[in-house]
Amino acid sequence: MTTDLRARVASASPLVVKVGSSSLTGPEGGIAAERLAALVEVLAARRAAGSQVVLVSSGAIAAGLTPLGLSVRPRDLATQQAAASVGQGALVAAYSAQFARHGLLAGQVLLTADDVTRRGHYVNARRTLEKLLAMGVVPVVNENDTVATHEIRFGDNDRLAALVAHLINAEALILLSDVDALYDGPPRRPGSCRIDFVPDADDLGGVDLGGSGSGVGTGGMVTKVEAAQIATSAGVTTLLTSTPLAQRALAGEDVGTVFAPTHARGRARQLWLAYAASSRGALTLDDGAVEAVTRHGKSLLPAGIRSVTGRFVSGDAVDLVDLAGRVVARGLVNYDSRDLPGLLGRSTRDLARQLGAEYEREVVHHDDLAMLRRGRR
Repeated sequence: MTTDLRARVASASPLVVKVGSSSLTGPEGGIAAERLAALVEVLAARRAAGSQVVLVSSGAIAAGLTPLGLSVRPRDLATQQAAASVGQGALVAAYSAQFARHGLLAGQVLLTADDVTRRGHYVNARRTLEKLLAMGVVPVVNENDTVATHEIRFGDNDRLAALVAHLINAEALILLSDVDALYDGPPRRPGSCRIDFVPDADDLGGVDLGGSGSGVGTGGMVTKVEAAQIATSAGVTTLLTSTPLAQRALAGEDVGTVFAPTHARGRARQLWLAYAASSRGALTLDDGAVEAVTRHGKSLLPAGIRSVTGRFVSGDAVDLVDLAGRVVARGLVNYDSRDLPGLLGRSTRDLARQLGAEYEREVVHHDDLAMLRRGRR
């Protein structure tokens, strides 16, 4: 099984490769030109072998630290956005120059969470990436840190990479960082062993995944395992290793940790809702509505809603919560939060008769629902 999965990575097209900030920049920020050039050389060779490649690259904020005279990654959003504004241009210029040395054209794609949760946005994002690949361009994807707010952030590029892999129907995802594999304990602790194969990322509950990542990035092993869960649940083979081992990983050699796909490819919309959407509020459902939504695939109607929390508008993502406070699903709501309280507990027929035909509609249509694991809060 492991050999087959590694061979799949070696021949995958399209292929998504994600690289972290610590692999591209120095400990105090600024682009490490030699590291970036070495990565591009590996990816260019893969392109020359016939694979379509999408690069998801962190590093914009880190690249902006040195030019702005900052010694550490800023904590406040405004300064992070300023650093990203300066660093993103430098990062893409460096990629463009290095890919050009191999006769390849790089194209910048900046995304926010809204770009992959709102239908019109994610369809456009997919179309853009597919067109770039068809034209022989190497898309360089990053979160649009310059404009993203805390409420609409992906949180890390590991998750973004997993979602992009599903968006373009990638055959494999490679997550590159400064750690060569997943271990059953802290990698530097004597006795810790490399985990070369994970049949199901949900089975890693007893593994010590450690803390956050480097001082210039936001990720860590936890975010990489979560990204692997997202990708494999969408049928995408995922491999985790260090950036210096990228060439060996792409050759199918026994490096890093490979995660097996756990499900066949699902519908992109449900994956976006489950993993990319930032909830703007919550609807508390009675037991009957929970049963109808989670077990019978029904749409959510006003009659089954007990309460509304948060501020949102039609088209936003909201959590559906049971009476015990557990999030059971996420969906795109068809009403503003200010309009919903007066509709709760009432049938759509009564609402239409009293308020007009436009009220004879679902609060959340079943096509806009994604089920989540029970017990999530």
